Amino acid sequence: MTELHAASGSAADAEADAVVIGLLPAADAEPGGNAHPRLAPGAAEVDAAFDGELVALLALAGATGKADEIVKLPTRGVLAAALLVAVGLGKPGQDGSPGADQVRRGAGSAARALAGTGRAVSTLGRIDLAAAAEGALLGAYTFSVYKATAGRAPVGRVDLLSDAEDATDVVRRAAAVATAVRTARDLVNTPPNDLFPESFATRARELAEAAGLEVEVLDDVALAEGGFGGLIGVGGGSSRQPRLVRLHWSGGAAPRAKVALIGKGITFDTGGISIKPAANMDHMTSDMSGAAAVIVATVLAAQLELPVAVTATVPMAENMPSDTAYRPGDVLQMYGGKTVEVLNTDAEGRLVLADAIVRAAEDSPDYLVETSTLTGAQQVALGLRTAGVMGTEEFRDRVAAHGRAVGEDAWAMPLPEHLRADLDSRVADLANVINNRWGGMLAAGIFLREFVPDGLTWAHIDIAGPSFHSGGPYGYTGKGGTGVPVRTLAALLTDIAENG
Repeated sequence: MTELHAASGSAADAEADAVVIGLLPAADAEPGGNAHPRLAPGAAEVDAAFDGELVALLALAGATGKADEIVKLPTRGVLAAALLVAVGLGKPGQDGSPGADQVRRGAGSAARALAGTGRAVSTLGRIDLAAAAEGALLGAYTFSVYKATAGRAPVGRVDLLSDAEDATDVVRRAAAVATAVRTARDLVNTPPNDLFPESFATRARELAEAAGLEVEVLDDVALAEGGFGGLIGVGGGSSRQPRLVRLHWSGGAAPRAKVALIGKGITFDTGGISIKPAANMDHMTSDMSGAAAVIVATVLAAQLELPVAVTATVPMAENMPSDTAYRPGDVLQMYGGKTVEVLNTDAEGRLVLADAIVRAAEDSPDYLVETSTLTGAQQVALGLRTAGVMGTEEFRDRVAAHGRAVGEDAWAMPLPEHLRADLDSRVADLANVINNRWGGMLAAGIFLREFVPDGLTWAHIDIAGPSFHSGGPYGYTGKGGTGVPVRTLAALLTDIAENG
């Protein structure tokens, strides 16, 4: 894995293979003017080494400063490093400075462009050290476990220039967060023939025990005896039986609050009897992205020694069609006693989450946060990069704000009361889907709310779109699992640890 280090001194004199600087687009220019891009903060020493001609040289090479643009120049001995890499950061904010996620994306683009390089020095740390560190480590991510030829190795080391006194600590924390995201990506990208409920539970146990967490795993027998009807129903169609994993970080001697994290862990989703179309079904290997996120976030809380008690409750199942699969028309008795009429077996995530929510609430947490690749309706409403956040209004807004702040775009969504009637069932306490296509993301949130105790502050994060990227790479995001919303959860837990 790429090494990150805080460093000081001049980029012009740094002993490295490459130097990374940031570029901004030209300021507003007159029509027809020959406007050049501008150097981002931190690059003055490099420009001086080029006798103030660096911008003109980069413009000659086609640089504009637009986001994710990469322009490389040989330094021909002007710098100690042989290569200069200029990365576009895009249009800055109203204050004239690039924002944290612009730096993060730029660092990620640069890291991808530096594959095969031994050592690089980056001036982006002088703009936002934490963002530059996260972006570099995430941009350098690759998943080549199943490839005979892995291709060019990620950049070996990135030295991030900064004059901050706490630079080493900032980089260490940023690296811990980015490593957690990379671990979540690894789990999501692992194919479902290798990652299924039992093996996923084993991976979770290994990660948790390495961090000193308490671990409990319930197998299918214990789930049946305990009355986890949602998990048993959804997982019953597969020969690979369901699991419920519980991880606990104590929060140290004086935890500020108790937080329950819940993540959907459907290791593969065929839709069951209500089978999905074949097109893009391979993407359903990512239907456990929420589970991956809460597992690594709980481990991260322990690694960062956050003074907040965190318990992850993670339902894991494989939704398959077979002669033992649950059917449309079945009625399941959920953990806690409520009954649900199954109208669509492809709305399975909310069933396993309902069991987990009730179980997690028995611990009397101060906050409950659940995340899942829950609905295609989320993608229709918000696209592929923006998560929908529902729940207790003030807390919902707090979660969404953290998502936007860390670059994991999130938007607060309502839970309209009039949709609740659409979940009424003729034979059970409620149905698992509504009988029309309108407001599907919101209806799923309302379904989950039925299992949250009155008075418990909670949030539901639907990550159906942003958890998995199937297009070309951009910034610090490559193809496959993205690790969303690990950074949102890390920021939220840090906030709770500091402010309650």
